Amino acid sequence: MLYAILCYNSEEAIGSWSKDYHDETMARLYAVNDKLARQGRLGPVARLLPTTAATTLRKGREEMVIDGPFAETKEQLLGFYVIDCASLEEALDTAKELAKANPGTGSYEIRPVAEFHPSQLPDEAKPAA
Repeated sequence: MLYAILCYNSEEAIGSWSKDYHDETMARLYAVNDKLARQGRLGPVARLLPTTAATTLRKGREEMVIDGPFAETKEQLLGFYVIDCASLEEALDTAKELAKANPGTGSYEIRPVAEFHPSQLPDEAKPAA
């Protein structure tokens, strides 16, 4: 089953890292990525740009597009991994590896991914052949 591991932390904290600390942290994360890739379990990985580059579509009576994330949270979504795991426990173990590679505060949300295949889509939504 595919699991998304969503990486949250304070942009302010990450922005205060020295170049050396940033590079050391990224090297540890790349080591985890390489391990998952060798195991054939690594799917898409993305590091997101800061929330200052975000745009939000606010739902309501009328839709409103706003510059910025405007989520009510102290931590921001900084990036994500999609990994193939046999169980939630295996996904949690992987999140723990990522947390160890990236010390400090923050959190990792582990969420199963619903896979959609063209056969599950209505005919009008299927990709052209």
